[in-house]
Amino acid sequence: MDAPATALVERTFREHSRRAVAVLTRLLGDIDAAEEAVQDAFVTALARWPADGVPPSPPGWIITTARNRAIDRLRREGTRTERHVQAALLHDVTSPPQEEGPVVDDRLRMVFTCCHPALSVPAQVALTLRLLGGLTTAEIAAAFLVPEPTMAQRLVRAKAKIRDARIPYRVPTEAELPDRLPAVLSVVYLVFTEGYAASAGEELVRGELCAEAVRLGRLLAELMPDEPEVAGLLALMLLTESRRPARTSAGGDLVLLADQDRTRWDTELITEGQELVRRCLRRNRPGPYQLQAAIAAVHSDAATAAATDWGQVLALYDQLMALAPSPVVALNRAVAVAEVAGPAAGLEFVERLDLPRHHLLPAVRADLLRRLGRREEAVDAYDAALALTGNERERAFLRRRRDELTADPQSLEA
Repeated sequence: MDAPATALVERTFREHSRRAVAVLTRLLGDIDAAEEAVQDAFVTALARWPADGVPPSPPGWIITTARNRAIDRLRREGTRTERHVQAALLHDVTSPPQEEGPVVDDRLRMVFTCCHPALSVPAQVALTLRLLGGLTTAEIAAAFLVPEPTMAQRLVRAKAKIRDARIPYRVPTEAELPDRLPAVLSVVYLVFTEGYAASAGEELVRGELCAEAVRLGRLLAELMPDEPEVAGLLALMLLTESRRPARTSAGGDLVLLADQDRTRWDTELITEGQELVRRCLRRNRPGPYQLQAAIAAVHSDAATAAATDWGQVLALYDQLMALAPSPVVALNRAVAVAEVAGPAAGLEFVERLDLPRHHLLPAVRADLLRRLGRREEAVDAYDAALALTGNERERAFLRRRRDELTADPQSLEA
C-alpha cells in the first residue's frame, strides 16, 4: 500500500472529518447517517487513493463521496422519502447553503443544533464533544470526571432520545441562540482544554483542538458581540493559548507556569486577550469565563513568576467560588492561598476537597507536601497522581518530581 497516500488519508481524517460530518448533517438532517457516510468515504479513500492517486482536493473528495454513499444508503434502506433523496441529489456540497440563518459556519451550526434543550446540558455538551469536537469517549469521561462506561451510556441515551423524540437537527433561530449559549460555551472550552492539556496520549498539547476552539470562539464573538461571557471565553482562551509556546520544553516535556520562559509568550494574543478583559470589566456583568479570563490576565501582566499579584488572583478566585463553585475552582483557589499564605494554609484547603478521578488534586497535594518537607507523604501523593494520569508527558513530569524526593531527600524546598 502507498504509504504517503495512506498517511494523507489519515491526516485528512484528523483535520477534516468533523467538517465533513457537519456538512453532511446539514445536507441529510441526520448525524448518524452523516457519520456513517463519512466513515464509508474514508474507507473508500484508503482503498482508492494509493492505487488511483490523491485527488486535487482531498476534503472535497471525501464530502462528495460521503454524499453519494449516503444517497445510495437512503435509497437502499428506504429511510427517507424520495423528496429527501432528490434534495440530496440536487444539492451541490461545494456551494454555500441556501438557508444559512444566523450561524454560517458549518461546525458552529452543528454545535448549536446538538445543544438541544430537550437534552440535559451535560448530555448536550458530551454529545457535541463526541460528534464535533473529535474527542473520544474516554477523553469526554475524563473531562466530566466519570468512568468511561458511564459516559458511553450517556452518549447512547442522548442519541436515542433525539431519535425517539424525533428532535430535528435544525439550526436554531436567532431568538433561540441565547438559551443554548451556556452549553455551546462549555463545548468550545472543553475542546480547548483537551487541546491544551490532553487527557491521554504521548503529547501534552493537541494544537489542532486549541486552534479549532479559538476559531469557534472568534465566530461566537462575531455572532453574539453583546454577550460578555462569549468575550470572556475568547479572552480566556487567547491568554491561555499565549503561553503554549513556553509550556513544553524542546523535547516536549511539561514546563510549569512558574518555570516558563515568559519571553516566549505570544504578546499579540496577550494584548488581544487583555483588551477583551477590559471590555468585560466595563460591562460589569461578571460571569465564570470572564473571571477566569481576568485571572489569566493577572498572570500575563507579570514579567516573572515572582512578580505575580497572587493577592489579586486569590480575590478573583473568591469571586469565582461565590458565582460558580466547584471542586476544581476550589483546588485552584487553594493554590493561590498557598502562594499568599504559605503551603500549609493551601494544604489545609486541599485536604477538604474530593476529586476522586482528577489527578490534579493529588498532584497539587504532593507539591504542597514537598514544599513542607513531608517527603514520604509527598511520594505517596505523587504515586496517587500517577495512577490517575493518562497523558505520558504529565506522567513523566510527576515521576521526575517523585524520583527527586526518593533519590535526594535534601532536594525539598523549605
